[in-house]
Parts: sequence; structure tokens; C-alpha cells
Amino acid sequence: MRILRYRAADGPAWGTLVDGSVHALDGDPYGDCTAGRPVGPLEAVDLLAPCEPRKVICVGLNYAAHAAETGMAAPEFPMFFLKPHTAIANPGDPILLPKISDHVEHECELVVVIGQRARNVSESEALDYVLGYTCGNDVSARDWQGRESQWFRGKGFDSFFPFGPWIETDLDPFDLAIATRVNGEVRQSASTSDLIFDVPYLVADASRTATLLPGDVIATGTPAGVAPIVAGDVVDIEIGGIGVLSNPVRNDR
Repeated sequence: MRILRYRAADGPAWGTLVDGSVHALDGDPYGDCTAGRPVGPLEAVDLLAPCEPRKVICVGLNYAAHAAETGMAAPEFPMFFLKPHTAIANPGDPILLPKISDHVEHECELVVVIGQRARNVSESEALDYVLGYTCGNDVSARDWQGRESQWFRGKGFDSFFPFGPWIETDLDPFDLAIATRVNGEVRQSASTSDLIFDVPYLVADASRTATLLPGDVIATGTPAGVAPIVAGDVVDIEIGGIGVLSNPVRNDR
């Protein structure tokens, strides 16, 4: 099932994608739900970020090739960090280049969406707590990331976490093709089989630190090939079995 959120006349609403059309979602997206009345064709619907996480958990250096291109050793344990809620951007919303940064890069990532409360769960049961998966872009201001010992500023600017376009609930996360295209040019291309710490490990490990709640997300890290983006670019993140997240880039006002 593909679960999404869209902008309805009376505010944000849950929906699902059925044969290229958006239908209202009947029931609880984190419980029992079914496709309801038709809303309209996908291209006529204004999509929102597919959930409202209380925690945006990200993972640094989780592909060996990306660690190598940064000149850093592969980590011995997941390098978790948080992004603020204000970093979230909807599919199609612009990525805003901050006035105080001169070097912003894209990072394609598989995003795990938590489906139920998880605390101190084991790796063997971790996937039972996952609702599904979506595409994410861990946009990063490298100049600020390199100036400070922690990454809040370099990773936390407004619009620095676009994700979507929907949550795919029926997916095996272990060998998915993942890519970034900028203006149609492939910049990153890899497989989630290259993750140093896989999805069950990340969910279990994160749950030992902070209770994971329905709608929380874990962005699992980016492969090699990160590169700068500039105003006027269009960044597409594509993951096999999910779809494409597309965002234009413009200067912040």
C-alpha cells in the first residue's frame, strides 16, 4: 500500500495511491486502513510530506564509499543525529539555499517510517515496528558542517529534509536501487545492500536510546557521490519500489 498525505480543502488529509489516482484513506494509517473515495489523479493533487514525525533521526557515514570520499573511517556504531521539524519540506517544495552558506549538497537516503511505539526492541523484531519506507534528501551545508563539532547548523536549515512522495508499506529494504539525479544527470547510484548498518540494526539501536513513536523517521545514510546544488537545479531522489522525490532549488530570500 502507498500511504500519502495531501492538501484537501479543509486541511491536510491522509490518502493512498491506487492505479495512479489518489483516494482518501479510511481508518488509521498506523493501524487498519483501506482506500476510500477517489480524490483525483495524482498530478492534480498537492502532496505533503507523507507523515509528521516528532523525531527526524539521521545516520552519518552509513555507506563505506561515502565515508571514504569524506576522508573518514567507517564508524563502529551508527552516527545518529537529529534534524528539526522545520527542516521538513514537502515533495515539490523548494530547497532553500541559506544566505549564510556557500556550499550546499544533496544526499539521497532511504527513509524508514516507524509504525508503532518501539523501545528497546531487538534486531529480529525491529521490522515489526516499521510502517514502511520513503525517499529522503539529507540536504547539507558543508561549510557549516565542517566548522562545528556537531551538525545541527550544517544539517538543520529550513527545507533541508524533503521526503516523500509516499510511504510504501510492502517493501523489502535490503537491496533497493537508490539514486540522485540533478537536472537529469545521475550524481549518486548505489544499493541499500551497501549499508554498513542495515534497517533492523538502525531501528533496534535507535530504540535503545529514544522511544520511537508512530510517524518518527530514520534516514539511513547516503552513498558516495554527494555534490553541490545551486539555485535553478532540480533534484530527484529515486528508490526502487518507492518512486521519485523531486524538489527544485532556489536561494532563500
